[in-house]
Amino acid sequence: MTLLLSYSLFAVFATIANIVSQDLFLRFYSGPFALVLSIGVGTGVGLVTKYLLDKRYIFRYRTSGIGHESKIFMLYTVMGIFTTAVFWAFEFGFHFIFDDKMMRYLGGVIGLGIGYWIKYQLDKRYVFISKEAKC
Repeated sequence: MTLLLSYSLFAVFATIANIVSQDLFLRFYSGPFALVLSIGVGTGVGLVTKYLLDKRYIFRYRTSGIGHESKIFMLYTVMGIFTTAVFWAFEFGFHFIFDDKMMRYLGGVIGLGIGYWIKYQLDKRYVFISKEAKC
């Protein structure tokens, strides 16, 4: 239960970091592709935040150097491509259906929630596995 609670709290924290960074970006930039760029920025902030929290506190995974760290982060990122597509589909979908900032953010939150559940399943099976299991 503690793992589920921790993972859920970290997902909420990363979601907030994502949405806040999008909103901050849009407050400072309103030029071409502002919405797409803001979602990209939010995705990046959420990705790095969630990676650091998951690696340390959920999976208690230690890397053995910069090369290993890079490999694990890239694998984590690749596993996130599908889940990011889920998140974006909900956020853009809500944007186009409702044409309202708060509804777009609600779509983002729903998409992130679904994506994080899928992401955990992928990460525990393919990313944060013990070195013995990789051999």
